[in-house]
Parts: sequence; C-alpha cells; structure tokens
Amino acid sequence: MTHGKGKKGGRGAGLRGGKGNAGLHKHKFGYMLKYMPDHFGVHGFKRDPSLIKESKIINVGQLDEKFHGKKEIDLSKEGFDKLLGSGIVEHGYKITVKSASQKAIDKIAKHGGEVTIEE
Repeated sequence: MTHGKGKKGGRGAGLRGGKGNAGLHKHKFGYMLKYMPDHFGVHGFKRDPSLIKESKIINVGQLDEKFHGKKEIDLSKEGFDKLLGSGIVEHGYKITVKSASQKAIDKIAKHGGEVTIEE
C-alpha cells in the first residue's frame, strides 16, 4: 500500500524538509528562532587595527638586569613606552619615559630615584 505517495514517495530528505540547515529562512524559520536564535547575522565587533596602539612596556623588576650599572635611563630611547610597577627595585634610578604607573613611580622614589614623564 502506498498511501497516496506512489511507489517511491516519502523516501528522501524532501519528506523531512531537507537535509541539515535547509529551509531555516523558509519552512524551518520558527524552529530556527526557537533553537538557533544567533544562527544568522554578524555578532560582535572587531576594532580597526589602525586604531589599536600597543605599548611596549617594562617592569621595574627588569631594570636591574637590563640596565645594570646605569643610573640614568631614557626608556624612550631604549624603545619602551611605559614603566610598570611589578617586581623589586634594588637601586635608585633617574628614569625618563613617556608614561608610568603610580606604583612604579613610588617604588623608584622609595629607593632615592625619580621618574620624569616626557610629553
């Protein structure tokens, strides 16, 4: 008995509305809205790479090993943009840099040094 489908009717994926994601914008739209709400469209935001400025940083704990013996350091000339306060300072330095964290400035000052922020 064919139940009105002919000899081969009802065998393929067409009977079940297509394979996989077929018809998500058509006859499976309600299913998609309920179970896959973020399936279509663009999500998130990617910032333009030309706007991203990555700072070259150095921590106060690295100053002794990198500049041992020096008392005056111009970090801008050495290629660093920012001085951060992680690590232990052994000596007082006179440092010139574009920007520095307050913690780094305090640690250098505690050992008799000073940090000059250049414009």
